[in-house]
Amino acid sequence: MKNLFIIANWMQGTALSGGDRIFIELAKRWGNKLNVSLFVSKEGNQICCREGLNLANQKIWASDIFSGNRLSDGVYRTLNSIFHALCVTTSQEDIILSSSDFMPDSLPAFIIKLRNPKVKWIASFYLFAPRPWKKNSPYKGTKRIIGLMYWLSQIPAYYMIKKFADLVFVTSQPDVNPFITKKRPANKVIVVQGGVDTSYAREYFKSREVTPIEERKYDACFVGRFHYQKGVLELIQIWREVCKKRSQCRLAMIGTGPLDQKIKRTINQLKIKDNIDLFGFMDGSDKFDVFKQSKIVVHPATYDSGGMAPAEAMAWGLPGVGFDLEALKTYYPKGMIKTRCFNMTEFAENIIHLLSNPNYYQMLSKEAVQLINEQWDWEKQAQNIFDKSTSC
Repeated sequence: MKNLFIIANWMQGTALSGGDRIFIELAKRWGNKLNVSLFVSKEGNQICCREGLNLANQKIWASDIFSGNRLSDGVYRTLNSIFHALCVTTSQEDIILSSSDFMPDSLPAFIIKLRNPKVKWIASFYLFAPRPWKKNSPYKGTKRIIGLMYWLSQIPAYYMIKKFADLVFVTSQPDVNPFITKKRPANKVIVVQGGVDTSYAREYFKSREVTPIEERKYDACFVGRFHYQKGVLELIQIWREVCKKRSQCRLAMIGTGPLDQKIKRTINQLKIKDNIDLFGFMDGSDKFDVFKQSKIVVHPATYDSGGMAPAEAMAWGLPGVGFDLEALKTYYPKGMIKTRCFNMTEFAENIIHLLSNPNYYQMLSKEAVQLINEQWDWEKQAQNIFDKSTSC
């Protein structure tokens, strides 16, 4: 049995990114096919244990001593990963999976590849940083510096992965072409859509204890990182527009991230505190309980290469509303209303339209469940990704 080394040294805080979810779910399902070893940060180890990924060979690399300063933390984790990469022993049959393009994950995999060119390096590259000067960049105003640093830091990772990785995992079809080279054909750039564990929702529907739509507490829910790319600040503005026409509408927001405090301030400034409940990070049964009490899921991402979070809620029969991003055309071809980018008034109108038309709601709800069961089930996804990865 071959060895698979997963490097996830950039996991921070308690939040779970889409990339984190992907490697955790793959590791759970590939354990009977490969000898899986995990190299994670201290808090990353806690997240993996919380998510049910408890491997015999789970080594902690970085701690969280600089978690309060993102720059210092990034430098520390990168230096930490370089040291450990120089100490890892591999054979020519081994596989290295870097869980993200961030340097603490991609650089050690690159070093291991240089030390042993026979290993297979699978590099995850799930989102191209937005160009800071573009209109669709989520980094605006004073945040342009952060956006610039992010974009600049990704350039060496991109060229390193493009030249040396054996396989590349991306999350949408438009991201395939940038990694095709003379040595790497298209079949070695694998679109990893992600997945959903549909078993809990299936059991819920079978129980026949589904809460009637009109009795649910929340008109909509959001789940995801509180980050500029996810459109969370836009969502607060959108919800104010909804409340102007339906003053009792309530929104549940599940997640955490760098915009925690700014979201709270914006909610207070717009005087809609009674219309929005902030739950912080949630997973498992607690999150499912919110889905059961919600009518629709909103996905206002302004810059994304895909988007796995709304799929979780759609499995529970919640139709979605999102912006018409290019990647979402293939991710959510049905079960979700697409709004012109980035018309917040139209987004609010789509929410109200969906809540006001029972027949249309039921049609999209059925489409959502059908889409997730057919295309997003984790068991099918993990096997499909494994087959593509091993056949190359």
